[in-house]
Amino acid sequence: MKVKFELIHKDKTTGARYGKAIFLDENGNVAKNPDGTMQEYETPMFMPVGTQATVKTLSPEQVKATNPGIILANTYHLWQRPGADIVERAGGLHKFMNWHGPILTDSGGYQVFSLAHNKKKDITEEGVHFKSELNGSKLFLTPEESIKIQNQLDSDIAMSFDECPPASADYKYLKNSVERTLRWAKRGKDVHANKNQNLFGIVQGGPYKDLRKWSAEQTVALGFDGYSIGGVANDDECKDDMYKAIEYSVPHLPEDKLRYLMGVGEPVDLVEGVMRGVDIFDCVSPTRLARHGNALIWGIRTTEKGEPKEKRINLKNAKFTDDFTPIENECDCYACKHYTKAYIHHLMKCDETFGATLLSIHNIRFLIRLTEKMREAIKNDRYAEFREQFLNS
Repeated sequence: MKVKFELIHKDKTTGARYGKAIFLDENGNVAKNPDGTMQEYETPMFMPVGTQATVKTLSPEQVKATNPGIILANTYHLWQRPGADIVERAGGLHKFMNWHGPILTDSGGYQVFSLAHNKKKDITEEGVHFKSELNGSKLFLTPEESIKIQNQLDSDIAMSFDECPPASADYKYLKNSVERTLRWAKRGKDVHANKNQNLFGIVQGGPYKDLRKWSAEQTVALGFDGYSIGGVANDDECKDDMYKAIEYSVPHLPEDKLRYLMGVGEPVDLVEGVMRGVDIFDCVSPTRLARHGNALIWGIRTTEKGEPKEKRINLKNAKFTDDFTPIENECDCYACKHYTKAYIHHLMKCDETFGATLLSIHNIRFLIRLTEKMREAIKNDRYAEFREQFLNS
């Protein structure tokens, strides 16, 4: 399905945008889901991550109940297991994982640079030589191979293969990295052969204004179906650098294309990213936090470094043993409507998977509810007020 972005309203006081990602069938009409609903999805949007063709601990029906739009799957991991050929023979990723909505696959680039065995890799002009984190076997991934794998997976949106430099990289390294990423983007685009699949380009350049501008302009010149801002999800990257990367990239991206901030899922970063003109986000954090007993709650806290971070409670803590209230009274998720903190505490202390399931449902729905609130604020030209209320809650 081809995707188009419809910009419906722009907040008068910020760069926040309300719009729709609309997926079209082969005849150019709005595609329909099996239940007859149109494949039109409002933005800003948070996209749940199904790394191994599943959102961890959740069934497709449970994911759907959180009201998502697009979900993600991971090219690198599916290449490793079960293999792109298996998914292709199953009829593509939608049939393989029983998901009828749109799916985005990342390129595998981030995983190559972050998960490779001992993080040792040899970056060449042709691609990246590295060792599997599963068994230490030698692997080689090129821009062409990444696109070929994504073509076989048959996702609705594929991502260009880019180099993901560390946050500590200096200007000279980043300049060379941006140049290589652009060459890789062109090579990937040249071999992209799935006519029903959209291909997004990725802007890199670290916290440097000139590199971000140049990367964005050159990536747009190649002509993609949408554009992503990469290199902002490194563990050692400060939020100021992340926000600079957005601010330096967005002005050079088309108004009529989706803007995707890759790998970002902290509530405060969604709020700040939307203010700067980002449309869609993804992150594994909601389900990862859930598996460790954490539930997201409204507002922010401050870290030891003085940076804003999500507020959360850990249901493993003894104080929740006899707390018979929901995680959040105002939350409409399945977990909050049917279960108490005391019950989820019991499940987590007993290592029952259902506890992680309930917390995953809540955390994903929390972020999707957050984007729903953002949309309403944008429609009413009160996004600056919404942001201020959130940051001070």
